[in-house]
Amino acid sequence: MILNIEKYWKMLPDLSLSHLVLRVPLSLLFIQQGLSKFPYNAEDGASMGINALVWWFVCYGEVSAGFGLLIGGLASIPKLKDITVLAVLGDMITRFSGIVMCCVVTGVIWVVIKPTNLWQFMLDDYMHFSLWAGGLYFALRGNWAVADDNRK
Repeated sequence: MILNIEKYWKMLPDLSLSHLVLRVPLSLLFIQQGLSKFPYNAEDGASMGINALVWWFVCYGEVSAGFGLLIGGLASIPKLKDITVLAVLGDMITRFSGIVMCCVVTGVIWVVIKPTNLWQFMLDDYMHFSLWAGGLYFALRGNWAVADDNRK
């Protein structure tokens, strides 16, 4: 039985670029949301009770995290991931972008949505929860899912 399972796993194709299915839409969504806040206007943030400096970080953080996730993903392209420096740099950019995404979405959840119940929030506002979970995935996993050989 174990031999059959091992044979099955060896037959499966290597889908090392499958992270793009999550990475590209998440990046584009953050870029789109960030660009919709430009030109920067502190009054937009003030209307939600956010000071000017935090609003600046939100605006530029969304755009930067989106582009960072795309740029970090470039380091997972088969020829580029073999260059250790690029693999490590791409991993760091991906992780940092994921952290920024989590921070921005956590701020939206706490400041704008203000949920009273975690389970109800997860069921009612699955979009923000999914954005937060996607950012957390890339913050925790980075690019090592596809560049695992360079860890050694």
